[in-house]
Amino acid sequence: MKAKFRIVSLLMCAAMAASAVSCGDSSEDTSSASSSSSTASTESFSYYDPPIDIDYEGDGTAQVTVDGTEFVVGGNDLWINGVNTPWNNWNDFGSDSFNWSFWEMHFTELEEAGVNATRVWINCNDMVGVTLNDDGSFASVSEDHWQDLDVLFTIAKEHHIYIMATLLSFDHFKDENNAYENWRNMITDSDNIDSFVEGYVIPFAERYDSCDYLWSIDLMNEPDWVHENEECGQLEWDDISNYFSRAATAIHEHSDILVTVGFGIVKYNSDEYEGNYGSDEYLQSLSGNENSYLDFYSTHFYYWEKPYYSYPFDMSPTDFMLDGTKPCVIGEAAANDYSESGQYLDEKYENAYNNGWNGVMAWTSNGVDNCGDLEDIKPAVAKIVEIAESEVYPLGDHEASDSTEDADTDTEEESAEEE
Repeated sequence: MKAKFRIVSLLMCAAMAASAVSCGDSSEDTSSASSSSSTASTESFSYYDPPIDIDYEGDGTAQVTVDGTEFVVGGNDLWINGVNTPWNNWNDFGSDSFNWSFWEMHFTELEEAGVNATRVWINCNDMVGVTLNDDGSFASVSEDHWQDLDVLFTIAKEHHIYIMATLLSFDHFKDENNAYENWRNMITDSDNIDSFVEGYVIPFAERYDSCDYLWSIDLMNEPDWVHENEECGQLEWDDISNYFSRAATAIHEHSDILVTVGFGIVKYNSDEYEGNYGSDEYLQSLSGNENSYLDFYSTHFYYWEKPYYSYPFDMSPTDFMLDGTKPCVIGEAAANDYSESGQYLDEKYENAYNNGWNGVMAWTSNGVDNCGDLEDIKPAVAKIVEIAESEVYPLGDHEASDSTEDADTDTEEESAEEE
């Protein structure tokens, strides 16, 4: 057991560094670490003994699968009543600043609120835990990285929170990142991609294949900016998606984990615009392998996109110009943009549900930036529990918590005041 758990977890449970990342706008700069106002009770666990239990017995009871355009758990439909908890301290997993008690407390809050899934950035931008050589070939992955992830997935299991694990971000490729040349060298060379996949992606998939609450792997956060922005290299889609195709193939061949890509804007995830750079046809043309495919789409949306690509909360995924062949999740959306959109988050979640989306994941649950926090999200996830409880909890083993009931009451009171 790492000694850092015994000291860092206790000292850092209330003190988190500030962060300034927003995936809503490609012009936003990335800086280190976020904070949380986590208030959950600490009586149920010990600061000194981080839980590690990744023996899930492989029974698949809670495993998420895809049936046509639906997510299924235990033979029942699943709706992703989700959030983004991208990091606590930037580059958490494998660093000395990993604070497992934050994740325990925050996942307690998420469970109580009615959240059933969150998106976590496993690697944010640098080489903490996962390292490359200067030429872009894979170098190593640390034991601390694996141990921290073992703790994360143990906590996720304890609180029935499905994890979408984001392996890379456009931030890796930005000029301000000390190792940006390594990452650009990796993704522009097939041999280097293969070494990264063999050295990290496959071990990740195999290690956590039996963890039902690893719902999916998101291969990259917003690759759009790697293609568009000079500071990220303006790399070609053939290179970027070559990584997607090879990594997706490996994950499908070595596990049952679902695969997606968090495109920042629909124009790169739809043939109706610039092209669908995550389509089966395109990925398989790069690899020549039928296992090169995404299991579902998880396009992001922020209000600045509306004049160009319409508004997903008011329409079906196909009307939003996704191809209609897979489940579709809105993988990021601002938790609080009422001043721009004129629409509260509970309306967005309910409209998305009614329009055939398979889930929404608000940004963020832990106050990473000015897009809101869990207090903004609670009424939205409570609304979905109210109207579709069996799809939020398809195994039928959840009892509504007091906080969820309180959120319902708050929503009703707000509606009454508006009337």
